[in-house]
Amino acid sequence: MNAQKLSKRLETVAKFVPTGAVVADIGSDHAYLPCYLIHKGVASSAIAGEVVAGPYESAVGQVQKEGLSEKITVRLADGLAAIELTDHIDTVTIAGMGGPLIVSILEKHPEKLQGVTRLILQPNIHAKVIREWALAHNWAILDEEILEEDDKIYEILVLQRAQMELSPAEILFGPKLSTRKAPAFIKKWTREKENWQRVLQSIKDAEQTPEIEEKRAELIALIQLVEGVL
Repeated sequence: MNAQKLSKRLETVAKFVPTGAVVADIGSDHAYLPCYLIHKGVASSAIAGEVVAGPYESAVGQVQKEGLSEKITVRLADGLAAIELTDHIDTVTIAGMGGPLIVSILEKHPEKLQGVTRLILQPNIHAKVIREWALAHNWAILDEEILEEDDKIYEILVLQRAQMELSPAEILFGPKLSTRKAPAFIKKWTREKENWQRVLQSIKDAEQTPEIEEKRAELIALIQLVEGVL
């Protein structure tokens, strides 16, 4: 992967960036995504934010190597603190970390989202917590995608400012994803169901304490949700 050829995962993130967008890529690593977006004429300018010195220096070097220093600013900062309101950011991308960490980034500096109209979020795990955050903060799901790469399954959520309502099943599976039922979706949730069934079997003969009963009820409910959507 490089600034000219992204991974399938980041290429999918890139396709949801609107033409002419001013992008902040948080946790940008080598700044491959911002460089790619500028090279392709999608983004007009970008901020690449990194909280760790090593990846920050890698991003600075990559931007210089690509000759994009006038279009991309690399900042060493904690999450959304990389954004200044004078940047006029309208699109934020956060990819390659867990859902709870993405939510914590969004919640730590909410004032930095002023003027932002699109969030493109790619959690490695626990996309559910992002949907819960979106519901609570007046962001709606514009689109979703699920894909498999290198034996891992990733979800991508595209949010815009609006209210929405989601059922418990839609919060867990994603309203768009559960309708389309792509092969990666079927694979992911079949695997999850099998894991839950194994755990359920393993506690069958355990002493039936209130905690065990609660866990058993939770697992049965999750399995039923999966069976209802597959």
